[in-house]
Amino acid sequence: MKQIATCLWFDGQAQQAAEFYTSVFPNSEITEIQRYPEGAPGPAGEVMIVYFTLDGREFAGLNGGPQFPHTEAISFVVPCETTEEIDHYWEALIEGGEPQPCGWLKDKFGVSWQVVSLEAEEWMKDPDTAAANRTMQAMLSQFGKPDVEAMRKAHLGETADA
Repeated sequence: MKQIATCLWFDGQAQQAAEFYTSVFPNSEITEIQRYPEGAPGPAGEVMIVYFTLDGREFAGLNGGPQFPHTEAISFVVPCETTEEIDHYWEALIEGGEPQPCGWLKDKFGVSWQVVSLEAEEWMKDPDTAAANRTMQAMLSQFGKPDVEAMRKAHLGETADA
């Protein structure tokens, strides 16, 4: 069996989205574009499906129309090891989009992304529940790009003025 893939529904922007996403992530490419044939639900010759890979994972973008807009019920997690990675992915994906709470963002196509610090995720698993809770509260209080330094200080119990 082939690997399970994700299909994203777009309202005429599947190719633009695939081009954008493949420019953001390494090891990514558009692998195939299929067009609507005569008699199909979409305009003949227009892009129907774009197949692409993001960092080696398979995706499809379907131009299905306005019936099913993206919601936060589905999001993609971008695990980052460094602040530089967070900055890169956040700045690229937020272009034309909007920030959301807790390190989430909605890109210009309406797709939700979680840009997360792997280090902060480990702090939230700390057996010291007080430290883990402080880290979680710091993350929950953030709007926009993750502030790893604020989460680190919270984890250590340092105050904002310390």
